[in-house]
Amino acid sequence: MTALRQRKGSKGKEGSQELQKPETTLETKPRIPAGSVLWSVLWSVVGGLVAVSLGLLTCIYVATLHENDLWFSNIKEVEQEISFRTECGLYYSYYKQMLQASSVQEGLFELINDNTTESKRTINLLQRMNIYQEVFLGVLYRILPIQTSLEPVYFYIYTVFGLQTVYVIALYVTSWLLSGTWLSGALTAVWFILNRIDTTRVEFTIPLRENWSIPFLALQVAAITYYLRPQLKPLQQKLALSLIFLSTLTFSLTWQFNQFILLMQALALFALDCLDLVSTGKVTCLYLVQVSSLLLVWLLQFFNPMILGSLALSFIVAALTVNFFQKNLRSGCFLTRIGKLILHLIFVISLTIIMNYLTKKALQLKSDEHIYKFIKAKFGLGSTRDFDANLYLCEEAFGLLPFDTFERLSDSLVLYPYIWAVSIMTIVATVAAVRNLSDSTNTPFPNGKEEETFLRPAVAYNLSHTVVFGLLAYSTMRMKYLWAGHMCAFAAYGICSDEVWRPFLKVIRLHTTARERLIRYTVPVLLLGFLYYKFSPKLLEEMSELREFYDPDTVDLMNWISTKTSKKAVFAGSMQLLAGVKLCTGRVLTNHPHYEDKSLRERTRQVYQIYARQSPEDVHKILRSFGTDYVILEDSICYERRHNRGCRLRDLLDVSNGHIMDGPGENEVDLTPSPHPRFCDEIRTDQPPYTTYFTRVFTNKTFHVYKLKKGKKKTKSN
Repeated sequence: MTALRQRKGSKGKEGSQELQKPETTLETKPRIPAGSVLWSVLWSVVGGLVAVSLGLLTCIYVATLHENDLWFSNIKEVEQEISFRTECGLYYSYYKQMLQASSVQEGLFELINDNTTESKRTINLLQRMNIYQEVFLGVLYRILPIQTSLEPVYFYIYTVFGLQTVYVIALYVTSWLLSGTWLSGALTAVWFILNRIDTTRVEFTIPLRENWSIPFLALQVAAITYYLRPQLKPLQQKLALSLIFLSTLTFSLTWQFNQFILLMQALALFALDCLDLVSTGKVTCLYLVQVSSLLLVWLLQFFNPMILGSLALSFIVAALTVNFFQKNLRSGCFLTRIGKLILHLIFVISLTIIMNYLTKKALQLKSDEHIYKFIKAKFGLGSTRDFDANLYLCEEAFGLLPFDTFERLSDSLVLYPYIWAVSIMTIVATVAAVRNLSDSTNTPFPNGKEEETFLRPAVAYNLSHTVVFGLLAYSTMRMKYLWAGHMCAFAAYGICSDEVWRPFLKVIRLHTTARERLIRYTVPVLLLGFLYYKFSPKLLEEMSELREFYDPDTVDLMNWISTKTSKKAVFAGSMQLLAGVKLCTGRVLTNHPHYEDKSLRERTRQVYQIYARQSPEDVHKILRSFGTDYVILEDSICYERRHNRGCRLRDLLDVSNGHIMDGPGENEVDLTPSPHPRFCDEIRTDQPPYTTYFTRVFTNKTFHVYKLKKGKKKTKSN
């Protein structure tokens, strides 16, 4: 590659002769024999067919696992719906609601004026939640002539599984663009499949927002990789930017965490711009695409204030503003430029904080404050008794990436080439950055030709992307799905790229063009053969394992609610269970798992007093204030053993209420014993005063349902 030939530029005449080589190469391009052109086209067509085949194989693979694990095609409809656990059930219920509406217009009206998701409130679900995908699929299913041949649930899950095809193809193309050979893409797809546990969880969390969103993020990264290639024609640049915009928009519209992901991406672009590894013009275009996407999402979500108050938007606007006013950033010697960059960074960060603070003050925005409390507590910036922050801290998904993840990645041989590629390219990027900052000519891209730079912009971007999201994955396990797929692509690039092999071979004095090409094409083929030999029996065995959905207690509960309670009855309970109640029965809820609203979080904490040490009078008063008719208690929460002491839900509630926790162990000195027994345990005695306020109406081994009595007038006045 010409980008690496110029590394000899610091050696006097030898360097100047080397700089002339790219021009010679460019001049001879039109003289390539017709046979070579035909072979190149055929080779690319084969690569494209392999990409589509591996993408479809991934789709079939996860769909088969889902069917084999649940026997989904054989279980009842209520069991199919119960299998959509926690927030997945909530999201799917809106797809079901769109189909049950008498018309598309009525369905949209019900979503915009919803009064069943949160009792005693009317909320705009299209503003509050990212459910446009459910609306789109609901409309599409109604207008397509498939109602007689395909059940609604299969149309939904097959669409999500189909997005895995898009995901794998996008990763394949990214690695192909980076390395120059589709063998890299094939290796990427194979690694994605073999590391399914760490690359996707779509087979058991189908409606989860990330399963809709991450494929479009991968598509965006592929489009950015293409956009950063040198010598693109204006039309090619416009098409690439259009694809980046559409994929960014779709990604942002389908996941509530879009603003945080785009912030990480904007930070990576900011660093590349500061170090002259990507041209300022292209970084500015990418900033504008991000801003345009966020603003359009803001409009589509009925002016959702969380978008305007996002750190991503504040940071991008701050970076663009400072770039506009701070001139001559790229002039001067090395130390001068370092000083200017530090000043530039201070200006951008300060302006970001000021803009974000003023925006949130103006909008009175507090919907995302729990996330910052969680981050503050997670990184040891102060202890907290905040219920919401501790709820996140105690979940394994929000903890550090466990060590067994690296063991699995090592076993599939993806970790070692990934570390190899990241290490080599980090050294190259560091040298390139120092060289750029030392260039007093103010020409990071000579003659506007990005192909003559020390490190290709596309490689620099993907390196920063994988490092940034790798750190995010390590800090928060749930975010590993943003990193692991791209990790496969970058590791495959490291195996198949001359930009990685060439400096290594030169260091050990074994470099020749023939040896370099031999390694680039032989190693991936041998590796693919080894992976097939090692893992194909395991995959076949995995796909032959047959299980069946079995949850009779939850099925009994849902059937009882559907047949024995009013359709307008209001139910209180855990967030996870109530999502299933809404999906399976359509009853009204007091709270639910979509946690991005301050008033809902406070309501959830109040409802959860059913698992705290509270008097029956207080619990009854709280539940009646939300219009509750029935409360569902779960033994798995009341007598929880899954978490250690201090992270059980009852412990979080006790600490939040200022009470000491159950069981042996230390308590903070200012915590006091509660004067009341634990409500969820004591109510089972069916003794006064509990029977004064609650009547048991359903029970099985897992759930206990109590109907609230209307209460006396004096209780209401209290």
